[in-house]
Amino acid sequence: MKKIPRDKPFDIQEFLTTPEDRAGFLEAVAEINDPGLLRSAILEVARAQGVADVARRAGLGQKTLFKSLGENGNPTLDTVTRVLGALNLRLEIRPAS
Repeated sequence: MKKIPRDKPFDIQEFLTTPEDRAGFLEAVAEINDPGLLRSAILEVARAQGVADVARRAGLGQKTLFKSLGENGNPTLDTVTRVLGALNLRLEIRPAS
């Protein structure tokens, strides 16, 4: 795991370099059970991958992706699953512990 440099502002995107990192980040955020935070986290992962490419692979326009996942967004389940698919991730349902 990368060490956090102390001489510059924290940028989560520097730590989202592998599929495992991205999945672990989203899984940890999902456990907080805050839909707005999860929406924002998905957007951060999309930014780390390149929003234009993610939007294209998801079959969405960049503007639609930003609007859906932005601060006041309310993405549909279809949008979330399409974006996750474009990120080579998937939604998984498990029993709560």
